[in-house]
Amino acid sequence: MASVSRSSLRSTSSSADYDAIVIGSGIGGLVTATQLAAKGASVLVLERYLIPGGSAGYFERPLAGNSKGSGYRFDVGASMIFGFGDRGTTNLLTRALAAVDMAIETVPDLVQIHYHLPDGLELKVHKDYEKFLHELSDRFPHEEKGIRRFYDECWKVFNCLNVMDLLSLEELGYLTRVFFQHPLACLGLVKYLPQNAGDIARRFIRDPELLKFIDMECYCWSVVPADKTPMINAGMVFSDRHYGGINYPKGGVGQIAQKLVEGLEKAGSHIQYKAKVTEILTENGRAIGVKLATGEIYRAKRIISNATRWDTFDKLLPENRKPNSEKKWQQRYQQSPSFLSLHLGVKAEALPIGTECHHILLEDWENMEAEQGTVFVSIPTLLDPSLAPDGYHIIHAFTPSWMSDWQNLSPSEYEQKKEAAAGRVIDRLEKLFPTLNQHLDYEEVGTPRTHRRYLGRANGTYGPIPSRKLPGLLGMPFNRTAIANLYCVGDSTFPGQGLNAVAFSGFACAHRVAVDLGL
Repeated sequence: MASVSRSSLRSTSSSADYDAIVIGSGIGGLVTATQLAAKGASVLVLERYLIPGGSAGYFERPLAGNSKGSGYRFDVGASMIFGFGDRGTTNLLTRALAAVDMAIETVPDLVQIHYHLPDGLELKVHKDYEKFLHELSDRFPHEEKGIRRFYDECWKVFNCLNVMDLLSLEELGYLTRVFFQHPLACLGLVKYLPQNAGDIARRFIRDPELLKFIDMECYCWSVVPADKTPMINAGMVFSDRHYGGINYPKGGVGQIAQKLVEGLEKAGSHIQYKAKVTEILTENGRAIGVKLATGEIYRAKRIISNATRWDTFDKLLPENRKPNSEKKWQQRYQQSPSFLSLHLGVKAEALPIGTECHHILLEDWENMEAEQGTVFVSIPTLLDPSLAPDGYHIIHAFTPSWMSDWQNLSPSEYEQKKEAAAGRVIDRLEKLFPTLNQHLDYEEVGTPRTHRRYLGRANGTYGPIPSRKLPGLLGMPFNRTAIANLYCVGDSTFPGQGLNAVAFSGFACAHRVAVDLGL
């Protein structure tokens, strides 16, 4: 009776129940929520699923044939994590947790990626910067100077970012303060803001194969080649991997969201699961609350959507309420592909001695952006063995795939297609792990339909990508929207995809909202 009464009051009350409501508990949404809670705001996070994290969530499965024993703890997404460094200002995950008195033990990974590329291009990206440059220059000795000049240029971008607090570029007080504190760094960022990584690379490098490698360096996290990847983002990724490094959270990537939720609740705010938002409510052109699938209504002074911009403006708001700015944004940006994902449990013998945690496999440069072209591989149990039973490992392999390729199938056709696609990926993986098939213990296949169903993302998309070449990050929207009191956060906002990037978006959004609330 109490919950019914509370729901009824919320539905009829004109006052706000909360300072802010966050739709979705992806990392961007949780960083926003925890930052606001740490500032004293009352925040409610509404999550449609059973656990937090979205693409940074987890799921558990038993060891085949031994369901009573310990099983596998799979990451939903990739396990190559930036943002857990212990110095500078770009360690945003460390800082987000610290804001609510939380911390996670991490395991350093001394090799970011082991590339397996066409024409026998085998290369490891070591945390040691000089070791990486030396290995790359050994393959392209005639480009040694150009290689150093390009990656040193990335460091210039990173060094500009790494001296300032990364907050909202929409807030004049912050911009004024940071400019007077770090004028040269600010001017440096203004210089790089309209540029793409490919434009910079082609100033210093001529070798076509090396330029393709740099395309892959960008594609593996931005899902576009270098000429569409903003230089600001490239500078962050290509330098932080040697500065803060890649650090895997003990217990799995899902621990990040779990700890943020724990900190959120310790700070006096709340998260509600199985709470599917179906509508953002507006009044006199201002966002005032949300409606759930159950019919329950919550009101807040500010509404923050961690859904994609397509879901936010095409599904949660009436079509006639979509601002012209969003229509223009959707002309500049399109949905990236989703993924075909294989979550495998394998016996330890499947992995050759010396296997690294992260791999990228591509046999033909022409297929880099193609459906199921590039294969990404994570083996997090090499860093944290507790995620699988003794003597076993987890392999998460995923490759780009479009929703359109999985539509209009009967249940049996869908299962057959999944099985066939998984078989093709495993055949390719056996180039790296020759005995994989014979040591396979568990297999689960996800498609774009799976990503859409469990993550609530339009077509299961990984996020927005430029529909054409754009001037760096200048086309990427910030957190405020054209609808008063409605904000967006996550990979559909500046600066884009990746856990550390959406954490940046969360810091910026929380700062902007806090200023607007007068906190």
